Amino acid sequence: MSNGLKEFSLIKNLLMAICLIGCLNACKQNNDYKAYLHDQQLFCNTVHELNTVVMGNNSPPMVAERNYTYAAIAAYEVIAAGYPGKYQSLAGQVHALPKMPKPDIGKPIDYELAAFLAYIKVGEAVTFPEGSMQQYRDSILQIARSKGLPADIENASKQFSDSICAAVISWSKKDNYAQTRSAEKYTVRDIPSRWVPTPPMYAQATEPHWKEIRTLVLDSANEFLPPTPAPYNITDKNSFYYREVIKIKNAVDSLTTEQKHIADFWDDNPFKLNVTGHVMFSSKKFSPSGHWMSIIGIAAKQANFDYAATVYAFARTSIALFDAFIECWYVKYTYNTVRPETVINKFFDQNWRPYLQTPSFPEYTCGHSTISASAAEVLTEIFGDHFAYTDSTELEFDIKNRSFKSFRDAAVENNWARFYGGLHFHNSCIVSTAQGKNIGDYIIEKLKMKK
Repeated sequence: MSNGLKEFSLIKNLLMAICLIGCLNACKQNNDYKAYLHDQQLFCNTVHELNTVVMGNNSPPMVAERNYTYAAIAAYEVIAAGYPGKYQSLAGQVHALPKMPKPDIGKPIDYELAAFLAYIKVGEAVTFPEGSMQQYRDSILQIARSKGLPADIENASKQFSDSICAAVISWSKKDNYAQTRSAEKYTVRDIPSRWVPTPPMYAQATEPHWKEIRTLVLDSANEFLPPTPAPYNITDKNSFYYREVIKIKNAVDSLTTEQKHIADFWDDNPFKLNVTGHVMFSSKKFSPSGHWMSIIGIAAKQANFDYAATVYAFARTSIALFDAFIECWYVKYTYNTVRPETVINKFFDQNWRPYLQTPSFPEYTCGHSTISASAAEVLTEIFGDHFAYTDSTELEFDIKNRSFKSFRDAAVENNWARFYGGLHFHNSCIVSTAQGKNIGDYIIEKLKMKK
């Protein structure tokens, strides 16, 4: 072979090697976006982003849960369409949810991306201000594009996501939420056993018509009614009610450092009014449902769930939380029971204050205990019993972590938290846990999501 032919052959081989390396790098770069968009932590971060927006809006707990639930259902419906061998649609399982749009065969849809977009779009649609998550969404898409996200995949994913969102948003608007915005307000009456506004805000009753919101799985808002509350009797020192009052007063008057930490950790007050002399300012935390959103993310990461399984966990638990709020609020505004603070101020010490700030709705039953027990049952089904974890949710509010042997243990501690906080009689918390467990068990039995 001549020198010229040898040189040509060497150059040809070199060029082929360069092209091969370039192709491999291009393939690697094109796949980078998948590793980024398919990471379950991205979805958990997106839930946290909505959680932060909801907190900024001063949304009461049940309204916050409405945001999380519809957004999670939209994301789940995308996943169910993308992974039909593993998951099935909620259509026909939750009340009035219609059949969902089907993806176009042959379209290059990235279902994880579509689920991400669906969660954001529906989350924005049921909260305010409109476009509150747009900057976050755009920043994620920009990173994905830099990692090789092809335009045709982005467009196809967005189109499918939009079709799911349109169906879910249309369905969500028929849940009676809009009608309750203009419903009759709670009437304050001079009846000793009846709830009245409490200091320092003396705010009007929160969402007295939430029991009228359409349930998702429960057949009605009074599916699992608890026993009637103990008769109001503050004159007989031997009565059950009197003993409950004394029990909570004595507990709050002698709280230990650990008990205060428990109360603070589960406070989850979305809007606290702080009063110091003539100075007033508000402070905010995630709502109780927002706290459980964080717990789901912690568990999904610890269990090494993939993206689809993480979306499933959020959707299933959110549905349980949603229905638990409706039933709890049915009970609250059926009995309209007075708060411990009001009773103690009137009969024992007018200057007494609970450790935590009393929320603006009736005492019986306990919302925190009801929804936590409901979530704990569903999460136990998903992740297993004795799933030990450390809850770091409250670190961003300067409250140190707490560790639990199981989700049920966390729910039980929540009982004590509301008692230590001076907000609920302990019997109310115990009854509420049983009510929440019944709701969680019912959701588990009725909803068939995994195949």
